Amino acid sequence: MLPLLTSAQIREADAYTIAHEPISSIDLMERASKVFVGWFINHFPDKKQAITVYCGTGNNGGDGLAIARMLTDHQYKSLNVRIARFSDKSTSDFDQNLERLQQKSVQLTEISNGGYFPEDNSAIIIDALLGTGLNKPLEDDYKRLVSFINDLKRIVVAVDIPTGFFADGEVPPDAVAIKSSLTITFQQPKINFLLPESGPYVDCLEVLNIGLNEKFIGLLNSPYHAVEEKDVRQMLKPRHRFSNKGTYGHALIVAGQAETMGAALLCSAGCAYAGAGLTTACIPQGGLIALNSYLPEIMAIVRNGAEQPRITWETFNVVGVGPGLGKDEMALALLTDILTNYKKSIVFDADALNLLSTHRSLWKCVPAGSILTPHMKEFDRLFGEHTNWWQRIQTGIQKAAEFSVNILLKNDYTIVITPAGKVYFNTSSNAAMASGGMGDVLTGIITSLLAQQYTPEEACIIGAYIHGKAGDELALPNRLNVVLPGQLAARIPATMAKLMA
Repeated sequence: MLPLLTSAQIREADAYTIAHEPISSIDLMERASKVFVGWFINHFPDKKQAITVYCGTGNNGGDGLAIARMLTDHQYKSLNVRIARFSDKSTSDFDQNLERLQQKSVQLTEISNGGYFPEDNSAIIIDALLGTGLNKPLEDDYKRLVSFINDLKRIVVAVDIPTGFFADGEVPPDAVAIKSSLTITFQQPKINFLLPESGPYVDCLEVLNIGLNEKFIGLLNSPYHAVEEKDVRQMLKPRHRFSNKGTYGHALIVAGQAETMGAALLCSAGCAYAGAGLTTACIPQGGLIALNSYLPEIMAIVRNGAEQPRITWETFNVVGVGPGLGKDEMALALLTDILTNYKKSIVFDADALNLLSTHRSLWKCVPAGSILTPHMKEFDRLFGEHTNWWQRIQTGIQKAAEFSVNILLKNDYTIVITPAGKVYFNTSSNAAMASGGMGDVLTGIITSLLAQQYTPEEACIIGAYIHGKAGDELALPNRLNVVLPGQLAARIPATMAKLMA
């Protein structure tokens, strides 16, 4: 797993690398700037384009000065540097890089407190005003300058982090920050880049390794991690000879009403395609023909009116409940029956989550090791209103521990929160997957993995990744604008096979 660091931990990693590589802080800055410039010149090769580099007087500004010097060495002809001199303070690395840049033929302009901002006609702006240490919203001159840059509506490339945006913690809803076309960040993504609040400020993200000490980063024991493909490859268990359907478990999907059978079908398909040895769907009588037509491999337990179905609970390794189930009295009675009689892991989704949110007494019956798969609104119905995603993560950490459950909070970077307080960000998926029914397939996949004896934590991490990876394999090579859930479910076996190869 790739550790994700808070801004305080990033400073620790910098300091440790400087002390133990050893390398001076100015040389580490030089290395980071060189990596930035190497990427920049490959993607912005027109050396006649006008570029303005906006620098603060801290280390982020020092990066900007070094970048300007290196771009000059690479023969970029129309380069301007503007220094926001809004205080008397500056870092020694900034001062040293300023001396180095002054030896080059680069136009330098200083902007003072309360001063006007010179007209800027550059095609590209490089933002190196403030770095990751920001802990309060921008005020006064910095706020004015950021608004001025945003109003220019140019291509903006941010160095490490857009000025005004927080690397971690709560992002104010009215934050004034640089709206970057591209952010080139160092070593690993900042945690808040993986949350929806980053949307207006980070259009594209590129992560570049600058050689911080990775062993020390691991010792920082951050609870936050990004899931990489290599992690999922290591977790997946290939099938072996002499196994049979019993080897891979029996999953029960409790889902659907007459009007919402699609949810039950998609969830059951996700379960079967992800490899459960046997999948049974508990569905209304009216959905039986649809189930047999859609996937005859799925067995059925039929719900007939208000009468509760007779289920031999010990038959099943896992139960997934909720997609399209409804919130009426019959649905409540069925969920109550499950919670009363089934003590193994349960995967709760959709209407099962909504019933838990309105019938709080059911919580005492939720088995340890269960999995909740809410989207944002379902999460807030379960645990109270939140004004930002950082709050949701902190609440999720608390509630996962309190109820001994894993919480999979759906997002562009789906977040898995474990009872031990670990937080995993999924790194697969794309916008073409924003289609009704995707969550139903994901619930089926996770239920299937639990049936196959993966741990709840593994089922969440693997399930989210292969779900997103299948969507990537369908959408990206074919440039599809929309991927339908049924297509994705059928893709899962091929995606898993590639990862296990």
